[in-house]
Amino acid sequence: MMRIAICDDETEVRAFLGSKIKKLYPEALLFFYQSGEELLCTEESFDILLLDIQMEGKNGMETARELRRRNRHTILIFITALQEYVFQAFDVGAFHYLVKPFTDEKFETVLKAAGEQYRNLSDGKRKEAEQEERYIIIKTGGVHTRILIDDIIYAEVFNRKVMIHSIHGDIEYYGKLSDLEKQLGENFFRSHRANLVHFKYVERYNVSEIWMEKGTALMAKQNYGEFVKRFLHYNSVKGGSRRETSFTPKDI
Repeated sequence: MMRIAICDDETEVRAFLGSKIKKLYPEALLFFYQSGEELLCTEESFDILLLDIQMEGKNGMETARELRRRNRHTILIFITALQEYVFQAFDVGAFHYLVKPFTDEKFETVLKAAGEQYRNLSDGKRKEAEQEERYIIIKTGGVHTRILIDDIIYAEVFNRKVMIHSIHGDIEYYGKLSDLEKQLGENFFRSHRANLVHFKYVERYNVSEIWMEKGTALMAKQNYGEFVKRFLHYNSVKGGSRRETSFTPKDI
């Protein structure tokens, strides 16, 4: 059964949103909170969260950042009269950003999409567990080494050698980055002809560099737009990144 929370400091808004949700998902369990502090104090978990930004005390963006540290799967929808927070919303893995006032049709469209995302996530969590157990075999110096794909931070190539940087250390072997790219799957992105990055470990980025959990990868300017698109999609599917991620401006 879907669990949906509404966090807004206006009683009328909470009641209005709750009535709209019940018409669309009559079987859903609804939870109401009037502040970010109240939401963060609960031990309940939610599949979908509708969160206002302008609230007294801890605002919605601060609340979302703390929420992501404990739960990266909740589908987060910001509801606000302010447009200037839209880029920060993506940094915390927001599914959508609804600007007041909005029509009933718009709200219904977004909520239906969130419901579909919830169903996909339910299936995706099982696939994610399987993904974390997938591995590749690398041969170097006559020794075959097994590396879990989920542990790979990024890879780079130089002088016909591929260097894999993982959370457990580095391993180098003769090979092609394009072959490794085919093995690793959609959670990795070829940001530069010399670099292949794992979205899971991206911390910051701009048009020329990507700062990973360990190390820095290159970004080709022509790949930047596709990287941002794929990275935001990755975060929305995962329910937010495993850490707070930021864009770093740079003069072009």
